[in-house]
Amino acid sequence: MLLLERPSLVENQFITMKKVGNHNSFSKILFFCLALMLSFSTISFAQDAAKGKELFNSNCAACHKLDGASTGPALRGVVERHEGDVEWLHKWIKSSSSLIKSGDARAVKLFNEWNKVVMNDFPGLSDQNIDDILAYVSEPKAEAPAATASTDGAQGQGGGDAVSNMIVLGALVVVLLLLVTMLFLVKKVLNKVVEANGLTEEVRQTVPVWKAFVKNQFLVICSTIVFVLIGSYFAYGYMMQIGVDKGYEPVQPIHFSHKIHAGDNGIDCKYCHSSARSSKTSGIPSLNVCMNCHKNISEFTGDAGTDYGKYTPEFYTAEIQKLYDAVGWDPAAQKYTGKEKPVKWVRIHNLPDFVYYNHSQHVNVAGLECQTCHGPVEEMEIMRQHSPLTMGWCIDCHRKTDVKLKDNAYYAKIHEELANKYGVEKLTVAQMGGLECGKCHY
Repeated sequence: MLLLERPSLVENQFITMKKVGNHNSFSKILFFCLALMLSFSTISFAQDAAKGKELFNSNCAACHKLDGASTGPALRGVVERHEGDVEWLHKWIKSSSSLIKSGDARAVKLFNEWNKVVMNDFPGLSDQNIDDILAYVSEPKAEAPAATASTDGAQGQGGGDAVSNMIVLGALVVVLLLLVTMLFLVKKVLNKVVEANGLTEEVRQTVPVWKAFVKNQFLVICSTIVFVLIGSYFAYGYMMQIGVDKGYEPVQPIHFSHKIHAGDNGIDCKYCHSSARSSKTSGIPSLNVCMNCHKNISEFTGDAGTDYGKYTPEFYTAEIQKLYDAVGWDPAAQKYTGKEKPVKWVRIHNLPDFVYYNHSQHVNVAGLECQTCHGPVEEMEIMRQHSPLTMGWCIDCHRKTDVKLKDNAYYAKIHEELANKYGVEKLTVAQMGGLECGKCHY
C-alpha cells in the first residue's frame, strides 16, 4: 500500500520533467505573443502616421507648418527638439495655457519666443491622437522631384498662336488653289475661242492671254463675281470675329490654377468672387482674400498620384512667393513689411460698354451656376473665355431657359399672368421680356 501511495523516484523525476516542459512551452508562447505584438505595433505606427496627417491638417495646420515658421514654429522634428520628452508634449498640446501658468520653464520660454501668443488647448485629443500627430511630424522630409518640363506659361499662348497661323495658312492655300483652277479654266476657254475663230498657231502665240481674257466679257463678269463672293465671305467672317474672344487665354502676372483651387480643394467660386452675389460684376478678388489661406500655405507639395502636367511643386511655390512680394509679406518674420506692389491682372471676360449684364440677377435670382457661362473652371489650369458672349449666344440662352419659380416670389405674379396669356405652364426668360432691347442695351 505504501508503494502504491508513494510515487517512486522515477515517477518523481517524470513529474518534475513534465512541469519543466510545461514551463518552457509557456515561455515560448509568451515570447511568440510579444513578437507578434511588436510586429503589429510596427505596422500600426505606419498607420498612425497616416492618421496623424489627418489630425494635423484638421487641428494644427491653421497655425503650424511642417517646414517653416507660421503663427507657430515648424513642427517637423519637434520630438527631437524636445529631446524625446513625449510626456511633456502631451501636456503642452492638451493645455498649454495651464503649463504656462504653472511656471514651467520650457513652456514660458516658448510663450515668450512666439510673441506671447497662447496656443489653443486641445483637451479633446487623446494620448493616441497626439502620438499619431507626433508620428506624422517625425517623418523625414521627402525630396522634391526634379523638374521635367519648362514652366513658362507663355508656351500655352504660343501654341494658340500656332494654331491660328495654321488656319490662316490653310485658308490662303485654298484661295491659291481656286485661283490656279480658275486660270486653268480660263486658258481652256480661250483655246476654244481661238480654235473657233480659226486663228493660226502664229497668231495664237502673238496674242497675250490677258488680252484675250479682257476681251472676253463673259469671263470677266464671271471672274469678278467669283472674286467678290470669295472676298465678301472672308471679310464677313473676319468682321464677325471682332470682339469675340472665345478661347482667349492670357498669361497672368501670377499663375492662378482654378484646377487646384476650385477643383482639387473644392473652394466655392463665390468665396473669392464674392461680389457676384450682390453686384453687377463678379470683381477681381483682393489679395487679402488670397492671404486668408496663403499666410500659412507658403509652399506647394501636391497630392500623391495627381498629374499636374508641366507644372511642378517648385513652380507653384515660386508663384506663392510672387503673392508675398505683392502684399509685402515676410514669411520668415510672419509680418507685413509695408512694401506692396500692384498686380497687373489681364482681364479675360470683357463686354462692350453698351451692354448691361448683372451677375447678381443671374446668380441669385436665376440661380445659375458659374459654369453655365464660364465653363468647367474647376478643370482649367489657366483661366480662359469658354463662351463667345455674343448677342446671339445670350438670346439663345434666354429662349431655352425656363424661369425658376421655386423660392422666387419676385416673378410669381407676372409669371402666372403671362402663363395664362401664352397658354403654357412654364415661361422662358424670352417670354418674360428677356428679348427686349432695353433689358441689355441702354
